[in-house]
Amino acid sequence: MEKKFGLIGSTVSHSFSKAYFDEKFFRDGLRDYHYDLYPLSSIEELKKLLDENPELCGLNVTIPYKEQVLKFLHEVDGDAQKIGAVNVIRIRDGKLWGFNTDSDAFLETLKKWFPNKKGSRALILGTGGSSKAVQEALVKLNIPFETVSREKGKGVYTYEDLEKNPKLVSGANLIINTTPLGMSPDTSSIVPIDYELIGKKQYIYDLIYNPARTLFLQKAEMRGATIKNGLEMLHVQAEKAWAIWNN
Repeated sequence: MEKKFGLIGSTVSHSFSKAYFDEKFFRDGLRDYHYDLYPLSSIEELKKLLDENPELCGLNVTIPYKEQVLKFLHEVDGDAQKIGAVNVIRIRDGKLWGFNTDSDAFLETLKKWFPNKKGSRALILGTGGSSKAVQEALVKLNIPFETVSREKGKGVYTYEDLEKNPKLVSGANLIINTTPLGMSPDTSSIVPIDYELIGKKQYIYDLIYNPARTLFLQKAEMRGATIKNGLEMLHVQAEKAWAIWNN
């Protein structure tokens, strides 16, 4: 019996998820399993997608619908509810169950890569669904953090505040980009911070994995910082999603 899975988001052509699951299904001999990309111009289109694809058993959710999708779900896992964002949906008997694997996947990859030194402080760029997952992970690791948003009131700081107080950037030994700025196809866009303030002792994590080295990571690397992209996080998250869909 055919089983379908997929990714919903406003822009999904950049995603490696299809290639990852196509390879997995081929390797495991799951010939009736398929993974597709579903660009939605509005989250309201989700109902039509489900009606037209009754074989759907699970969905990944990407920008900007991780928070907007909550209103369509019949049940939301406790962790996802606490975070306030969902990136995995299990579809069973016509009901949608929401989960968040972003937070645990980020935590798992960060622990292996970042030496959680005493006195660490993180700066999170962005305040959307991915940012909320990162915040929850940092809380579990007891790493204090501040958030930055383009709009006043959404984050602790705005990018204008960073200009006025350079120590917010230079004093954070971990900086995480959770925004889509720099993601393919718009690879020339970049988070507006002063890259001259970044140094060798800092760790810079970009959740974007396509391209492998965003302009954000390139500029940080040029300043001697240790850099990491989101590809490993994607792989960990995908396996966690697979476990949920097969539970």
